[in-house]
Amino acid sequence: MPESLSNKTVIIIAGPTAVGKTAIAVEIAKHFGTSVISADSRQCYRELDIGVARPSSQQLQQVPHYFIGTHSIAEEVNAVTFEQYAVEKINQIHHHNSIAVMAGGTGLYIRTFIEGMDDIPAISIEIRNEIYNQYKLHGLIWLQQKVKEKDPVFFEKGEVQNPQRLMRALEVIEATGKSIISFRKGVKVKRDFRIIKIGLEISKEQLYKNIYHRTEEMINNGLIEEVRSLQQYRHLNALKTVGYAEIFQYLDQKILLSKAVEQINIHTRQYAKRQLTWFKKDLEYKWFHPSDLSGILAFCLNNT
Repeated sequence: MPESLSNKTVIIIAGPTAVGKTAIAVEIAKHFGTSVISADSRQCYRELDIGVARPSSQQLQQVPHYFIGTHSIAEEVNAVTFEQYAVEKINQIHHHNSIAVMAGGTGLYIRTFIEGMDDIPAISIEIRNEIYNQYKLHGLIWLQQKVKEKDPVFFEKGEVQNPQRLMRALEVIEATGKSIISFRKGVKVKRDFRIIKIGLEISKEQLYKNIYHRTEEMINNGLIEEVRSLQQYRHLNALKTVGYAEIFQYLDQKILLSKAVEQINIHTRQYAKRQLTWFKKDLEYKWFHPSDLSGILAFCLNNT
């Protein structure tokens, strides 16, 4: 650990799902004798484990982890929730260590932590559920057409292949009559710590292999039983996500297990692609192969 605490730093480890972020974050945290804050929008739910690929018990024992199993799926957790939680934890860590590590693939959470959040009004659960149900019924093309029709300003600037962002834009304009763009502050908050951004990337072929292997492991480790135990909560947004939605379909006897596994793999690949697109837009990220731990550590040491 550096001698002075004046040079407070947060090392962010980002990248697509299944690339190996947790393993690298743990090694970096061990090197600096510090903690890891998860920047994952689903690992924070205590009821979810296998389907969200939580860090292993061994990894959790090696270094302290935060924002894992901290909330109930009955609670609404969003980017603002994460920002407030993460900033508070970072400040606590910085009282005794100048370095903190953040690792995850939820780009909006990470950006909100760095820059602050747009001042968007709360959206009713009725509007959110209606838009989600319509999207599930009609698909991405319908969603794109709706957003293009109702919020052309966002459609021209937004991520038109990202259903979550499209649904969010539609929710805001349905609830407020205003484009989500109009709520953007345009002014970034100023944090009292430095930020090092590290991205992890591997070949598409290897990433796909990792995804397939992880899905198989999830099934073997009890994903079906985990999803079955959550039937009473299936209406909640936390469970309308990859790994859970497909297994619910299987449990409803609408698709075979082999089809559910295939869909999980497809949807996870699509999500990984969106994650890479998001992070690659930020030119401040320094990209590494996850096998290059020595290079990553050297980069951190040279910039702290």
